[in-house]
Amino acid sequence: MTLATHAPQIAFLGGQSTLSPLAVVALRVAVTLTKWSIRRRTRDQLKHLDDHLLRDIGLDRLTAQREANRKFWRV
Repeated sequence: MTLATHAPQIAFLGGQSTLSPLAVVALRVAVTLTKWSIRRRTRDQLKHLDDHLLRDIGLDRLTAQREANRKFWRV
C-alpha cells in the first residue's frame, strides 16, 4: 500500500484532539520518514528511466538527473 492509500487514515489521526502530545510527535515523525522514503525511492527509480519514458512524463535527461541527485529531505 502507498502513502496515498493511507492518507485518509493519517488525516483522521492527525485531526483527533484526543491524541497526546507524544503521539502527535510520533505521528509527525512517521509521516516525515514515510515521505522521505518515498522521495528516495522515486528519485532512485527516476535515474533508471529511459529517454522515451522521460519524454512521457515531460522531462529531459538532464532535468531527470538533476532531480534524481537531490537529497531525499529536499522537496
